[in-house]
Amino acid sequence: MAEKIKNKTVFFNPFSKDNPVVVQILGICSVLAVTAKLEPALVMGMSVIAVLAFSNVIISLMRNTIPTNIRIIVQLVVVAGLVIIVNQLLLAYAYDVAKQLSVFIGLIITNCILMGRLEAFAMANSPWPSFLDGVGNGIGYTIILVIVAFFRELLGSGTLFGMQVIPQSFYDAGYVNNGLMILPPMALIVVGCIIWVHRSINKDIQE
Repeated sequence: MAEKIKNKTVFFNPFSKDNPVVVQILGICSVLAVTAKLEPALVMGMSVIAVLAFSNVIISLMRNTIPTNIRIIVQLVVVAGLVIIVNQLLLAYAYDVAKQLSVFIGLIITNCILMGRLEAFAMANSPWPSFLDGVGNGIGYTIILVIVAFFRELLGSGTLFGMQVIPQSFYDAGYVNNGLMILPPMALIVVGCIIWVHRSINKDIQE
């Protein structure tokens, strides 16, 4: 029972209470870069979930055999291999989105969330909790990506997933898309607003 509770905490905490973006302030760079549209943001989030989950498991399985002085190199090699696989799958099955994401899929290798979870959790825990930790943190990261992309695409382009959602009658009446929303600085402002709302609700989170 205690182990089930622990696993549940490991999986669900990153959704809100210990979210990697709004609480730990990790992975901000990609949040700024890929959230102008909802589709690439969602694909980026799913890619991070896959890489984080499986790299956590692999490092957990190897944790007792990795020499301490080269552990970071081993972690980078594992993550790089998984990122290459994800990138090739995207190029094969979602080419347009892969081109939109450009170099940012490759930069998953240097994502602070991945290296942080590998070092802080996978190196000290068995494969199943490590898998749950990877999936949970990946989902927590994706939630923020999707929220930011939703507002940026809706207010900046009037679309969601590329489909027009703001009626043409609004534009005929004088409505204009907010061009600032599709610029990277607005992503930072939206993230700041999310952090403010999150910490207003969760007052127990320490600064």
